[in-house]
Amino acid sequence: MDVQERLNDVMSRIRMSETAANRAEGAVALVAVSKTFDAEAIRPVIAAGQRVFGENRVQEAQGKWPELKAETPDVELHLIGPLQSNKAADAVALFDVIETIDREKIARAVAVEMKRQDRKPRLYVQVNTGLEPQKAGIAPEETGAFVDLCRSELGLDIEGLMCIPPVDENPGPHFALLEKLAMSCGLTRLSMGMSGDFETAIAFGATSVRVGSAIFGTR
Repeated sequence: MDVQERLNDVMSRIRMSETAANRAEGAVALVAVSKTFDAEAIRPVIAAGQRVFGENRVQEAQGKWPELKAETPDVELHLIGPLQSNKAADAVALFDVIETIDREKIARAVAVEMKRQDRKPRLYVQVNTGLEPQKAGIAPEETGAFVDLCRSELGLDIEGLMCIPPVDENPGPHFALLEKLAMSCGLTRLSMGMSGDFETAIAFGATSVRVGSAIFGTR
């Protein structure tokens, strides 16, 4: 299959999953994960109609996305990888959505840069649902207090929650946990599900899914 066919296949699977979960058509947005792919590999996906993309690293994204966004101004770029505080300025300048606010130091750095640059990327809090030591994210039991801190003390408008379940576990309970945490925080946006499990994520309420290899092929 070519890129257009792969993209169409993923979109068809998303729509079927929406129907199976009794959700409205279009309730779930596709974030095409373009990390490690260069601009030449991304342009055909844009040409096929995709407008929302995800990148893991600020520096890598800086090397390709300013030009791509200039070519297609309605593209929306998400940061879906860990953010270091020394990259906060670059992230706020480039990304439309930052999905990986995961500790107070990062939240404060982003708040400072948003004010300084007068730019307001949409923000998600990343939750480490599996409490994996090697993985970024706030602990589930600390999520409510952290969202409150971001809102009340830092003035950040948190849009939703994001998670990456452990690779060797059933993702369903992790997606269910994220949905429960979001409801307790009064949040309606859930970024969860990747190429191997996005249909499950949609059944548990995902509002956006992050799919890379099923669209771009293997890296």
